[in-house]
Amino acid sequence: MSYLVPCIYMPESNTLCSHPPNMDISSFSFLSPEDFCSISTNPWFQDLDNGFNKRRKKEDDSKGGFGNGSFSEGGLKKSGYGDILASLLLLEEEAKQEEAEWMSESQQEKAVFESNHKRKVQAMNEFYDQLQQHYSETVKPPWKSVSAVAATVATTSGNDTTTKAEVAVAGGQQRRLWVKDRSKDWWDRCNHQDFPEEEFRKAFRMSKSTFGLICRELEPVVMKKNTMLRDAIPVRQRVAVCIWRLATGEPLRLVSKRFGLGISTCHKLVLEVCSAINNVLMPKFLQWPDEKKMKEVNEEFELISGVPNIGGSLYTTHVPIIAPKVNVAAYFNRKHTERNQKPSYSITVQGVVDQKGIFTDVCIGWPGSMPDDQVLEKSALFQRGLKDVWIVGNSGYPLMDWVLVPYTHQNLTWAQHGFNEKMGAVQNVAKEAFARLKGRWSCLQRRTEVKLQELPMVLGACCVLHNICEMNNEEMDPELQFELFDDEKIAENNLRSSNAVLARDNIAHNLLHHGLRGTSLL
Repeated sequence: MSYLVPCIYMPESNTLCSHPPNMDISSFSFLSPEDFCSISTNPWFQDLDNGFNKRRKKEDDSKGGFGNGSFSEGGLKKSGYGDILASLLLLEEEAKQEEAEWMSESQQEKAVFESNHKRKVQAMNEFYDQLQQHYSETVKPPWKSVSAVAATVATTSGNDTTTKAEVAVAGGQQRRLWVKDRSKDWWDRCNHQDFPEEEFRKAFRMSKSTFGLICRELEPVVMKKNTMLRDAIPVRQRVAVCIWRLATGEPLRLVSKRFGLGISTCHKLVLEVCSAINNVLMPKFLQWPDEKKMKEVNEEFELISGVPNIGGSLYTTHVPIIAPKVNVAAYFNRKHTERNQKPSYSITVQGVVDQKGIFTDVCIGWPGSMPDDQVLEKSALFQRGLKDVWIVGNSGYPLMDWVLVPYTHQNLTWAQHGFNEKMGAVQNVAKEAFARLKGRWSCLQRRTEVKLQELPMVLGACCVLHNICEMNNEEMDPELQFELFDDEKIAENNLRSSNAVLARDNIAHNLLHHGLRGTSLL
């Protein structure tokens, strides 16, 4: 791009310069239309223009050219302009002929295209009419149900796996339905009222009454309406798909065969029901004890340990996962790798249970390489700000004003040794609860197909279902007992409060000498 720089004539030097000395070029402005009018009416410019026109006229006359704005015939011949004009006229005629030929060819091509299109449309219409006639002959009663129509077409076509039918709908439209022939015999037998209670409990880890309670609670959320093409999956079957998947941990292809549903449908049902359990059942069946309930918990734990004001037993376990694609090092579990002799990855599940092994608080989803004390610091339990209550943990947690842990140094005194035994009894409540959790829901024992971002929702649903079973006194089959691998690691900074150190020493002393009566530190 070029820029026009205003030039000014300098009389002293008889030259043109871009700008006069000692003058800023930015001071120049563009001319306005009024300035152009004043220039054209200036006498000096008019005299200059008249002189230029006279000289130009003399030159044209001397060359036989043109004057007064018109061409002369002789001048055109002398200058050769006549030949040029003739050539231009010839070219113009040729262009017109070519345009006419192109238009003619375009019309012919258009006619051929339209003819071919009409033949294709006619052939397609004839084929469609034959197809309609075929289906009208094979599927005669239009008022039959979709399943009956699909069965009739399957019988006619001889296809045993996939059937196809066209269903007449309002307005005379036709809708096409593909139906996969799957067997639902197993679920139909389980859902029958005469199905044995023991067999049902073995399949779903709970009794029929508890299963019915869950279905009634979830029905407003998981129930779907029937559509024009098929009936919606019943609520009981939706809940059964999810619970059976969590209970057995079987892959989705086996779940699909059991319930006669598609694999993608089963996967969707599991996630939908787990989400409903977290949103609907968790606020009812997994919550921190109120004042009245906490008093009962304190009394029960005091009977176990002799220590008052214990509000829960804290424990953290690991759930194996497939190696994630991102941040894989964060989920690497060193202890499980050494134990299994192969690379292992996991996420953590931290939980607080009451004296009955019912979860009152859970924290799910932190990477498996994170130690227990860091998981605790990132949990909502840590932000709760507990006062006048002890939460008993193992040596993987630090001693704090509200967290009571055993002594970890060597050469323990009799009082410290007795204290550790009492804390071990309280810890066993949590460990046994987690063992029942993993034994009842086998999906927690092996690497699952669930995506990492969806796994906390599934694990939360397992904790809620565990609580429901515990509250309804559902007994576990002895074959389902699970041996919990204790992978605790002593916290690096395991003493966080000097007051807690003094309180623990006094509790240990009173346990040995006074049976903890008259303790004034809590």
